Amino acid sequence: MGLQNTDRQSLVFLILFSFLTLLSFSGSVDAYKNYTVGDSLGWYDNIEKPNVDYQKWASTKNFSLGDFLIFNTDNNHSVIQTYNFTTYELCDYEDALDNDTVQWSSDDPSSTTPHPVSVAVPLVKVGMTYFFSSDYDGWQCQKGQHFKINVTYGQGLPPSLKSSSDNSPAPISPESGDDESAPETLVPSNFDNPKDTSDDTVEPSQSVPLFAFSRVFGVQLSAILFLLGPLCIY
Repeated sequence: MGLQNTDRQSLVFLILFSFLTLLSFSGSVDAYKNYTVGDSLGWYDNIEKPNVDYQKWASTKNFSLGDFLIFNTDNNHSVIQTYNFTTYELCDYEDALDNDTVQWSSDDPSSTTPHPVSVAVPLVKVGMTYFFSSDYDGWQCQKGQHFKINVTYGQGLPPSLKSSSDNSPAPISPESGDDESAPETLVPSNFDNPKDTSDDTVEPSQSVPLFAFSRVFGVQLSAILFLLGPLCIY
């Protein structure tokens, strides 16, 4: 005896609902992300932007290999990345070693008119890494322009950044207890910057492309069509 129309519709709905649920879970895998430091406030000291709190901003994020930090600032502020806690604590990279600190952007003392600067920094090493502005003898760093983050492995480095990580500084573990006493342009040419660094696209969409959908769910889709086929005959 064939299925009644109501039963048949309920079964079709259940199968489709299960399939869509599976699809939603599969699309939740973390993708590489671009994080705009400070969001709309940009990268400035708290004299210029009183509301900045970069450590609070960073505490709400999960950073992984392959992600980018986007620093939107001007030519009166610098971007220094270091794996050395002492350098970070001193707000000064003058005595830093080449293998633990990178100056991504420097200030321009000769400029009389500030102009916008956008700097994209890839995360290529697992572990603690520190950022600050060293301008004016560390004054901007002391005025809130600094933060630290912990970078996890995540999906690992994308192919475009793997060769770059071999030449990047290595993390240096801080001495015990130092991490609580944190202070209140050499850009590798082979780093691939994000194509779009606007605030509206800080985090790329995690939707599943059609070709990935067809490859990943080919088996499930075939099974569903097989189950739906007999139902359509009734």
